[in-house]
Amino acid sequence: MARWKNGKHRRKDGSWDPLKDSSTDKQTAEVIPRTPQSASSSYTLAYVDDEFLCREELRPVRLQLELLKTEMILTERNIKSTVVMFGGARIPAPGEAAWAAKNDIQKKNLEDASIYYEEARKFAQLCSEHAQHSGYQEYVVVTGGGPGVMEAGNRGAQEVGAPSIGLNIVLPHEQAPNPYVTPELSFNFHYFAIRKMHFLMRAKAITIFPGGFGTLDEFFETITLIQTKRMAPIPLILFSRAFWEDIINFEALAAFGTIAPDDLELFQFAETAEEAWKIIADFYDLNDEAAP
Repeated sequence: MARWKNGKHRRKDGSWDPLKDSSTDKQTAEVIPRTPQSASSSYTLAYVDDEFLCREELRPVRLQLELLKTEMILTERNIKSTVVMFGGARIPAPGEAAWAAKNDIQKKNLEDASIYYEEARKFAQLCSEHAQHSGYQEYVVVTGGGPGVMEAGNRGAQEVGAPSIGLNIVLPHEQAPNPYVTPELSFNFHYFAIRKMHFLMRAKAITIFPGGFGTLDEFFETITLIQTKRMAPIPLILFSRAFWEDIINFEALAAFGTIAPDDLELFQFAETAEEAWKIIADFYDLNDEAAP
């Protein structure tokens, strides 16, 4: 009877479970004698069969797994809310060369844009210092996990001793995890759709730094969700009014009638980390709390 009392048959949450767990069977299956039958791919346990899991028919299962894995880990870490930082992967740190530049004009523009790398770094520090008050459960910085503005966000958090999240995606370039993401909160995705869900599911604020197609995609998807009331209104902050108004004529959209005039109130502009944090602090009445 002692075998049944020693906790061996309890799950991590304390629930009683007398059934053999899948990890044990996985280990047992690995040492089964090799025969023509056991060597056949049909004999491999379904949940450890990579070739089977990658079949086209299993796409719904893979979508669910990508949603669940990140959700479960963030829940286990008690991360309740985040501040999202979107922005260009190609913006270098101050003093560094613009590695992605294809000509002299791009080189100058990208290296001048290094000011946004620095503001992103400072902004992440402000968010992370405030997150400390909740034991890093609230206002945790999340980025796409790559270089440029994403790196700046994770770097700023690390510099003040805070954890930060990186949501990477498999791409042919640019998307290796930057070294500042908290390793246990570094995730990788195949599906853009699931990655986007995780960006927004805990977001209490979203900042959009200058960037390219990916950044524009993330901005427009977020503002569309807020505009259509599929997402609660939260601070949506564009860094650099000059950049955004140069590439998007927001007023022209409203004048033409394809958006409502009051849709222009769904987002705000900021030039500095301090301005952006003030927008968030005012929105959530954080000013009475300990200053970050």
